[in-house]
Amino acid sequence: MAVIGIMDSGSGGLSVYREIAGILPGHRYIYYADNANCPYGTKSQEFITGRADAITEHFLSKGADAVVIACNTATAAAIAHLRANYDIPFVGMEPAVKPAALGTRSGIIGVLATAGTLKASKYLDTRDRYSGGIKVIEHVGEGFVELVENLELEGPHAEEVVRNSLQPLIDAGADTVVLGCTHYPFLLPLMKRLAPKGIRFIDPAPAVARQLQRVLAAKGLDAAGNGSGLELESSAPSRSLAVLAEISK
Repeated sequence: MAVIGIMDSGSGGLSVYREIAGILPGHRYIYYADNANCPYGTKSQEFITGRADAITEHFLSKGADAVVIACNTATAAAIAHLRANYDIPFVGMEPAVKPAALGTRSGIIGVLATAGTLKASKYLDTRDRYSGGIKVIEHVGEGFVELVENLELEGPHAEEVVRNSLQPLIDAGADTVVLGCTHYPFLLPLMKRLAPKGIRFIDPAPAVARQLQRVLAAKGLDAAGNGSGLELESSAPSRSLAVLAEISK
């Protein structure tokens, strides 16, 4: 059995935990929501790296064998630093531009992400590597994180907020939309209702779960144990954490 720390700026990374627990049951998971500082999308790299350091130290004090950075912005800002400074494996979020580029029929893909992710070199390098011959339309999911943290996953206001960021991608001809923030999958049912038929959405969380599975296998820690479960922690009171954890079971 492994002890796995999972961190995010808020509750959105539970969408990643959902995929991980689905293929790696029987392990102990510690989920840390840094909701006192959510969202990370507008924070500096130095600030995010400092928070990632502090949360990693906390995980290590609880015996973590691996850490998942279940946040695109934090991955871009801090994962290279973490890997250089700690002797445990880190698994981060990979921008899913490659599968979108390979699967598009129209030759146009959309990327919904935070401002921090869209300007990060990790995302830009991936986009430039795989976007030859296709058009990439980017848009910040304005207000998406706040909707999820406030548990406003449906209703007229949520529809308006989501449509304002999704519609420009559809209007530009995108037939595939990459979800570049771990909060966004909780809004996926709403996005699918608002989008025309045939629009494909790509959530990178399943790929992250498979990568963690490979990492644990390489360390001989992939065997499930009896002490499994999910421990929820946060840097400030959160009404969304327990609710979204229940949804993610």
